[in-house]
Amino acid sequence: METHELLSELTRLLGADAVASGESINPDDLHDESLHQRSVTPLAVLRPRSTADVQAIARFASQHGLALTPRGSGTGLSGGATPVNGGLVVSFSKMNHVLSIDEGDHVAVVQPGITLRELDEALKGHGLRYPVYPGELSGSLGGNVNTNAGGMRAVRHGVTRQHILGLEMVLMDGTVVRSGGPVVKSSSGYDLTQLVVGSEGTLALVTEVTLKLSPQLEHAATVLAPFSSVQEVTTVVPRIVSSGLEPAILEYLDVLTMASVTNAAGLELGVDAAVAQQTLAYLIIVLETRTQAQLEGDIEALGELLDGAGALDVYVLPSHSATALIEARERAFWNAKAAGAHEIIDVVVPRSKVPNFIERAQEMALAHESFLVGCGHVGDGNVHFSLYQPDDERRAALLHELFAYAVSLGGAISGEHGIGMDKQADFLALSDPLLIDLQRQIKKVFDPRGLLNPYRLLDERPSP
Repeated sequence: METHELLSELTRLLGADAVASGESINPDDLHDESLHQRSVTPLAVLRPRSTADVQAIARFASQHGLALTPRGSGTGLSGGATPVNGGLVVSFSKMNHVLSIDEGDHVAVVQPGITLRELDEALKGHGLRYPVYPGELSGSLGGNVNTNAGGMRAVRHGVTRQHILGLEMVLMDGTVVRSGGPVVKSSSGYDLTQLVVGSEGTLALVTEVTLKLSPQLEHAATVLAPFSSVQEVTTVVPRIVSSGLEPAILEYLDVLTMASVTNAAGLELGVDAAVAQQTLAYLIIVLETRTQAQLEGDIEALGELLDGAGALDVYVLPSHSATALIEARERAFWNAKAAGAHEIIDVVVPRSKVPNFIERAQEMALAHESFLVGCGHVGDGNVHFSLYQPDDERRAALLHELFAYAVSLGGAISGEHGIGMDKQADFLALSDPLLIDLQRQIKKVFDPRGLLNPYRLLDERPSP
């Protein structure tokens, strides 16, 4: 079938306003936020409004052998939403509604295109929240599901998969499947919900998400502790986690990253000049509790712990500064991108191994004449580095060494950004071949012809 005939059929199925092709395609729909842009030309960008529309798209793509690339808000960092030449992009931007909120069961049912910001607004007044904050509130729930997004609050609340109770999804033949539901536990067969979470859109097209919500806690404080070394920061973290304080956020920033995010935000934190001169790393701890009395007790206990661990000082930030600092930290990627970073790393290792990883990573960078600056969700072992090395071969060699060392420590290449295209070669090279083969067999069951988000994650073929 000729291109114009394919487009005419898609227009008949979905309506003219749901089909963009050629010059009418918005360039923003052709990439995510990966630092490695790939120029491609899909046949069309489609914007379904319903599950029935997604079914029609899947059947059409299967009939004509066209690749499908699901897309949420495009905030991913690993090339997972990059289209395929001549394929179809399925943008869920028009499927962005809250379908229901159950205050009694603490459950919401939403469409995949809804953003974290939109969901947060919808939950106001219900005394509930969705506590996963991957750092970009414009990110969509569907994208979060596909990458198993994490973020700063994972140390207490976990990552996306801990809050996904069920899914509605469309398979490549157009079949609609429901898995899970509004219950918090089940021992009834294979957990297909959790299989799809983190699959990067390679198994099914998610059309509905059932979320577990949490009560909104009204009392919170943000504590900033400067240290004279990153080693001290990473060493004190296990003590904080073991203390029973249950911080909502436990982040480290090296001094360069802190300067970058605060300067970009025009933020002054009031750190004493003499203390600042000695500081090489900062620890940010957010405490959340039910009562003011409990919060004050937790702050006192945390302060004593930090003092005993060698903190140069302990600051309880005013609420406006605390909010601004957390928002600034969430924009760290954009600052690194603006500064010309060549790679963003989100390696995860066991929490106790973070000091080893950071120290060895800096040694590796020096050997490769590269520069690393970083921050991270140190409470759950997720280390983020911005890597500066313009030479492709040197950068690739360093990345492989970093990833291999993380894996040797019992960690993984990606803690929350996903594999996509950017980390695919190292993921395949460093993973157990038997596990890769098993995952490919699962992929064939869901998608026998390999049309759903091909050329990434498990598929070693280069992107066309």
